[in-house]
Amino acid sequence: MPDRPGPGSRARVGPPSRRTKVLLLTVGALAVLFLLFVMFAGLWTDWLWFDSVHYGSVFTSQLGAKLGLFAVFGLLMALVVGFNLWLAYRLRPPLAAMSVEQQSLDRYRMGVAPFRRWLLVGLSLLVGLAAGAAAGARWQTWMLWVNSTAFGVKDGQFHKDVSYYAFELPWYQFVLGFAFSAVIVSLLAATAVHYLYGGLRLQGPGRRASAGAQGHLAVLLGVFVLLKAVAYWLDRYALAVKSGSFKNVDGWTGLRYVDANAFLPAKTILFFVAVICALLFFLTPIRRTWAPALIGFGLMALSALLVGGLYPALVQKFQVMPNEQAKETAYIQKNIDATRQAYGIADTVEQQYTPADSTDAEKLKRDAQTITDIRLLDPNVVSPTFQQNQALRNYYAFPKTLDVDRYGKQDTVLGVRELDLSGVQQRNFINDHFKYTHGYGVVAAKGNQVDANGNPVYTEHSLPAEGDLGGYEQRVYYGERSTMYSVVGPGMDEIDYTRDGQPDQTSQYSGGSGVPLDNPLTRAAYAVKFAEPQLLYSGAIKDGAKILYDRTPKERVEKVAPWLSIDADPYPVVQNGRLVWVLDGYTTSDGYPFSSKTTLGDATKDSLTDQRGRTLTTAGQVNYIRNSVKATVDAYTGEVTLYQWDDADPVLKTWMKAFPGTVKAKADIPATLLPHLRYPQDLFKVQRDLLGQYHITDATAFFSGTDVWEVPEDPTINSHDVQPPYYLTLRMPDAEEASFSLTTAFVPSGRKNLAAFMTAGADPGPDYGKLRILRMTSGSGALGPALTQAKFNSDTDVARQLSLLRTGNDSDLVYGNLLTLPVGGGILNVEPVYLVARGAKVPVLKKVLAVYGDRNVALEDTLDKALAKVLGGAADGATTPTAPADPTQPGTGTPTTPTTPGGGQDPEVAKALADAQKAFDEGQAAMKSGDWTAYGKAQEALKQAIAAAVAAEQKAGGTQPSPAPSASPSGSPSAAPSASPSGAPTAAPTGPPTTQPSPAPAG
Repeated sequence: MPDRPGPGSRARVGPPSRRTKVLLLTVGALAVLFLLFVMFAGLWTDWLWFDSVHYGSVFTSQLGAKLGLFAVFGLLMALVVGFNLWLAYRLRPPLAAMSVEQQSLDRYRMGVAPFRRWLLVGLSLLVGLAAGAAAGARWQTWMLWVNSTAFGVKDGQFHKDVSYYAFELPWYQFVLGFAFSAVIVSLLAATAVHYLYGGLRLQGPGRRASAGAQGHLAVLLGVFVLLKAVAYWLDRYALAVKSGSFKNVDGWTGLRYVDANAFLPAKTILFFVAVICALLFFLTPIRRTWAPALIGFGLMALSALLVGGLYPALVQKFQVMPNEQAKETAYIQKNIDATRQAYGIADTVEQQYTPADSTDAEKLKRDAQTITDIRLLDPNVVSPTFQQNQALRNYYAFPKTLDVDRYGKQDTVLGVRELDLSGVQQRNFINDHFKYTHGYGVVAAKGNQVDANGNPVYTEHSLPAEGDLGGYEQRVYYGERSTMYSVVGPGMDEIDYTRDGQPDQTSQYSGGSGVPLDNPLTRAAYAVKFAEPQLLYSGAIKDGAKILYDRTPKERVEKVAPWLSIDADPYPVVQNGRLVWVLDGYTTSDGYPFSSKTTLGDATKDSLTDQRGRTLTTAGQVNYIRNSVKATVDAYTGEVTLYQWDDADPVLKTWMKAFPGTVKAKADIPATLLPHLRYPQDLFKVQRDLLGQYHITDATAFFSGTDVWEVPEDPTINSHDVQPPYYLTLRMPDAEEASFSLTTAFVPSGRKNLAAFMTAGADPGPDYGKLRILRMTSGSGALGPALTQAKFNSDTDVARQLSLLRTGNDSDLVYGNLLTLPVGGGILNVEPVYLVARGAKVPVLKKVLAVYGDRNVALEDTLDKALAKVLGGAADGATTPTAPADPTQPGTGTPTTPTTPGGGQDPEVAKALADAQKAFDEGQAAMKSGDWTAYGKAQEALKQAIAAAVAAEQKAGGTQPSPAPSASPSGSPSAAPSASPSGAPTAAPTGPPTTQPSPAPAG
């Protein structure tokens, strides 16, 4: 007989052992300590960062405001709620009537009794913490109220200074909202306690509420209604900043007829009704009846429905609608005036412009500078070309969109050679954070020129960079792509650039910025912050090491000036031996009465937004904006400097009171930096968005809405986003000379023809920020960007040439920026066409499209030829053919060849240039065949031809060209083929050329 199995073993059940308890307590304590250290690490590292950039006062002022608001409002909420909980308990009836309800509640009362005091304190603190956190988030509202500065402008309805609506009213509304919250929470809490202890009953005989509960709740309801009366009074002034949709303006702000004549008196009436109703509630404990108070509350609700809702609807229906234009005109005019003032567009100069289809040499001569400076190099297209030609190392990269600046009165396209860690072959902790730490140098090219191969004419090039910009600190530790932290310091070699077959060029950081890592506690804090334990124990961190982080210019300025909205496009400037980033800071407000509101994120969006980035304030609406601050960030030291730019802005003055000493005076802007400051794009885009409708200054015309403009879509891409503004040097018809400007076109709403052309003076000086509008006369037939592009695309000859160009080279075509220019009394449209090889993806300028007015389209190899075709003989007096160029000298100037009195070129010079072209062509042929002997002879002939051109020009009395002039838009030959990385060989005839110069050691 088999054995019977014994009973199965059971797990021992019982209280945990002492060892387990100790272990659990230890783990719990460690978890709490870790959470506390994480909180400490965040606060501690923030303080260290602000201290390292010398803006510690910003951190302490901001933290002090947050903590102060947290403590005051948190404690106030806790005391109010706690007092009402205590009072409700004290007012409980001595004996509760016997009922099933009270018998059920007895169990809860008994369960709460041992913990009653702790529950009172705990609930009060919990509510206080929530209220304090909400109050701390309103630190900006508090600082604006405390440091309020008068605008000196009064609103058109209540005649209060704008500062009341911008700084004071928001704070009053916050305090009122807090008071409402405190009363509502107290009312709910008191009701719960009264019910728990029998003060309020739903069942049983007798009164449903005890005298104590009735009096307590009546007083709370009275306070609530009294606060509602205050809200009604403040709502009267809030009408001046109330927003809605009107006349196709989504953010229309301010009172209209129904607001001023129905809502405003209704709010006043409701204020008095609410005060009377509150008094009735306060009398309830004395009269021992709810009837008067409830009747009063019902009448208040009815009044709100009739006086505050029905009456305004009747006024709108029977007074406004039958004669809306007459009723609304005065209020529309207030909105127009306030909006134009708040957005800085009140002084816009507008003039009629009747574009001609033909012109003459005399008219074109006045616009010679505009024509000469037509920008062929599109900074939004040629970044891959810069990358191919001038990155020179895989771990360096340029931004997708390059920048435009002025150097030597020359429009220049610039890009900073920044670090791109994705190009590092071996990614690891040491390489990412210790070795590859910075970019190197700036690359610049002339905006209006390309060489004979369609590549940029570089004025600053190579690695290390050399050229026209002179000597400067080229290491870029702070840039738009510097998104990772780096550890630098004495004894820690960092790679400037690698050299084939030679030791790497290295350096050690001495810029002085960063947070020291000598303290183990600091290292532990950063190990937690960046979730990188190796920061705590890595032997690669030497004595004196510092950690650099928050390194992009935009985030650095946003941290030291959290009250600014920052333009999305920082741009580099080389000045005084330093490379600095310049950023435009905006002060904004949503409290300017009668000024329509706009959303910055929507108003600044265009076809390049995804490449450039977005402005800080993307969702919130504003109705006042000023470019009040110019900020700089040193690319090597990371030093952040804020300069006051708009010294009349009351919002900036208010913030300067709140953060004293953080913004320097306008007079402190370095003289070497001032010429490079420019009018910001995002502000211009907001202004043009508003001017589409607010160029109409007459209320009657505004009401009819028949002259609304809009920004045209960018016709060169298929995203259906609007065309971006362009920086160009041009002359407006009412100006004496050309100047650096920001430009845009307008088309009529729903149509494609050109309605207007607008510029903003972008050069610091008397005309800085001056908005000029050329309004096309009715029926002018001027082509908008879409019609211009359609004209290009529909031209048979253009289509044939582009098709051949695309097919013959197995490449794609990319259209550059379509530039609209007022030239010679007409409208000139110019668009560069780039060829992009499908393998290399590098744009090369091959053709230029042009059309003047509604005349024939030109598609030519050079701008000179295109202009000659569309302008005819008149172009001879305005365009100046340029001399042959030597691409091995990217920084050379662009001299002009002499002309005869009749406007033609000097015959001797023309012959010399023809000889130079012939020699250049022979040299190119010899180079392709590998015949270096013939190549050397061709180079010698080329030099002789250039010398002959110089002698002929001197004989003719013209300006002497340089021995190695730059390549021009005309595609003239160079004195020697380019030594740039584009692949053209050097001029040395002694042997095979190199395609890329070896970098010299850093100086």
